[in-house]
Amino acid sequence: MSKLKKIGLVTAGLILAMNLISTGGVAKSLGLYMSESTNSDSNYQQTFIINQTYGGPVLDYAYSVIATSDEGYVLAGYTRSYGAGGSDMWLVKTNAAGQVEWNQTIGGTAADYAFSVRVSSDGGYVLAGGTESYGAGKSDMWLVKTNAAGQVEWNQTIGGSAADYAFPVIASSDAGYVLAGRTESYGAGESDMWLVKTNAAGQVEWNQTFGGVDNDDATSVIATSDAGYLLAGGTKSYGRGGMDMWLVKTNATGQHEWNQTYGGLYEDHASTVIATSDGGYVIAGLTSSYGAGSRDMWLVKTSATGQHEWNQTYGGIGLDYADSVICTSDGGYVLAGRTESYGAGESDMWLVKTNAAGQVEWSQTFGGIDSEAAYSVIATSDEEYVLVGRTESYGAGNEDIWLIKISIKDDFTETTSFPAFEVILFFIIVLIVNSSQRKSR
Repeated sequence: MSKLKKIGLVTAGLILAMNLISTGGVAKSLGLYMSESTNSDSNYQQTFIINQTYGGPVLDYAYSVIATSDEGYVLAGYTRSYGAGGSDMWLVKTNAAGQVEWNQTIGGTAADYAFSVRVSSDGGYVLAGGTESYGAGKSDMWLVKTNAAGQVEWNQTIGGSAADYAFPVIASSDAGYVLAGRTESYGAGESDMWLVKTNAAGQVEWNQTFGGVDNDDATSVIATSDAGYLLAGGTKSYGRGGMDMWLVKTNATGQHEWNQTYGGLYEDHASTVIATSDGGYVIAGLTSSYGAGSRDMWLVKTSATGQHEWNQTYGGIGLDYADSVICTSDGGYVLAGRTESYGAGESDMWLVKTNAAGQVEWSQTFGGIDSEAAYSVIATSDEEYVLVGRTESYGAGNEDIWLIKISIKDDFTETTSFPAFEVILFFIIVLIVNSSQRKSR
């Protein structure tokens, strides 16, 4: 074989090897993560699409975010910077870039809060929360309907002489609404889970309480495939410990069908529940009974009848918890919440992606030197997530609403340039040529 052919073959082989390494074809199999990602898992690359704060000089929080048909977003929470009272419900509409298009405060002279928002069938919005400005008692469930511009069309207070709150609201199949929360006015104990069904005008059709002699509450409700409802929250009346996660299944009129508790000796609580593709459920929240720290994020997978299938904890030595969970297109889950164990400051927003068995694939913290938390996450595509919560590190006031949209991609698919390989290749070719010249002499 001629010298030129040998040089050509060696060169081609080196170029091929260099290309395989630089594109990740070899790197992945060897465990060489050649990525410029700032993500906590270096083989994923994150890109901020939206990073916006909203608020004034005092406290402003958002607990719920939904996507709108014009590719914008609607956020719901409360504001102490604006409005009529100590705090008002706050509804904020943004465009696709997170810039405010309009906002509305709703409330009276006392404290009023929104914990959930949904799009209504006529293109308006429905908010659920609590009011101390109106109603019969110390605080009442408050259901507010607005038009597409956030202007109030009607509102209904629901409650008795004590403290009552609604956390989630969902639409029912008959164009009415279903609210879940906590009541001190009715039920068996100090506080009970409360499930309330209304018609399309917010007038109560039926309600049911669930609980024992102690404190019990519901923080999440979903409709089930058999036209019933599933509530998730916490119970001090039942279970093993100080408080347990509690799952309660009802029929279409709120009659109890079954319930299950999950937990250990200490405090365990559910923040949200979602249905899974196999007919079961996934519950996200916190645990003080298990995990690495004082409180950990807790993800619990159950069967269709609430039987425990598996669970996973996430966290470090600090306080960590999940307030929101969604299913992903690959069968896994994304959780959003708060971490004191990781991140830059006192606490950070925390986004955790798992596989179908709840094992972590990647996680990311967001925040500055002070305190942040995420309360809601939605997915806009396979690799884009929208989070909403609060920030103390950024914005105009003491604490502001914080809206983030990020894209997280597997960095192995991207080609990275490695000039060092080109230099090495040059010197190898020079050595081959020199060696061939010496042999020819």
